[in-house]
Amino acid sequence: MKKRQTLKCLVAAIGLGLGLASVAQAQATWKPNKPINLIVPWAAGGSTDQVSRIAAAELEKVLGQKIVVVNQPGAAGSIGTKNAWEAPRDGYTWTAGAAQDLGAYQSLGMLNASIKDWHLFLHVANIPVISVNPGTPYQNAKQLLDAMKTKPDLKVATAGVTSGGHNAMEAISQAAGVKYRHVTYDGGNPAVVATVSGETDITTQLAVEQAEMIRGKRLRPLATVSDKPLEIEGFGVIEPISKTIPGFKAPANFFGIFIPKGVPAEVVATVEKVWADHMMQNEAIKKYAVNRGAFFGPSYGEAAQTNAFPAVQANAWLLHSGGKTKVAPDTVGIPKP
Repeated sequence: MKKRQTLKCLVAAIGLGLGLASVAQAQATWKPNKPINLIVPWAAGGSTDQVSRIAAAELEKVLGQKIVVVNQPGAAGSIGTKNAWEAPRDGYTWTAGAAQDLGAYQSLGMLNASIKDWHLFLHVANIPVISVNPGTPYQNAKQLLDAMKTKPDLKVATAGVTSGGHNAMEAISQAAGVKYRHVTYDGGNPAVVATVSGETDITTQLAVEQAEMIRGKRLRPLATVSDKPLEIEGFGVIEPISKTIPGFKAPANFFGIFIPKGVPAEVVATVEKVWADHMMQNEAIKKYAVNRGAFFGPSYGEAAQTNAFPAVQANAWLLHSGGKTKVAPDTVGIPKP
């Protein structure tokens, strides 16, 4: 199956750097003595919120301390991320989200920190899906794109500028030469609900946010915003938009937990050891990935930076080409892919 081949390649790439922990395992002695705050910079119910709560519960079992998930949506995830960045560097404030978003904030002028200023702990890669309200007439991606060429006012719901859904629609817009009316929400879940209700015509949010509505036939998926198909448990296979737009490609959009650099070394070493020993084959996150239509692919340290960077590059330059950045990405360490 194509999905299994993709997953094998993903796991092989991840495995190349697993031995490169940034701090010696011998230093993994941190025992948190108070709750850890995990800031989710998006609304409850969205892709980041879903998987972050599962990961937090699994980490709690090992760390022996409560991890409090705090939703702080706004400004394309930059508000909550900035709050984590500006918190005391004592190891008790983390954030979460898509690495490609984290890597774009500096060029967007939202946060003066690059992807390399964070310790990355990745767990799944998410795939956007272009779906429509079942009341629309569009049965496949070609019909929709043909319609968008004559109807530039079709409403597309996303979680906001720089979100995975918005980036996906921008990539489609540039590749297919179509225009659209962008309607933004404070998270992927509200964007999906807006399309289900008929408030908008289309959503390009992530499969994990759409899975239940797709299974319930309240959304009609037309294609993955990718060059690879995706299987959603209980629904079947969604074909890639590359079948409609030849040559279309999109790097893996990895999600995870992020800890700002500058925290005590034993905090990083401990979390790295927990990731290596308990998260690399975590059954709860695997089950989530299979059920919701995500790729299971944990990594940390230099391997995580390597795995995340292609999407960071693609995202930053896509935003730059759309005139949304404050500075060119290559001026902040993101060369053009």
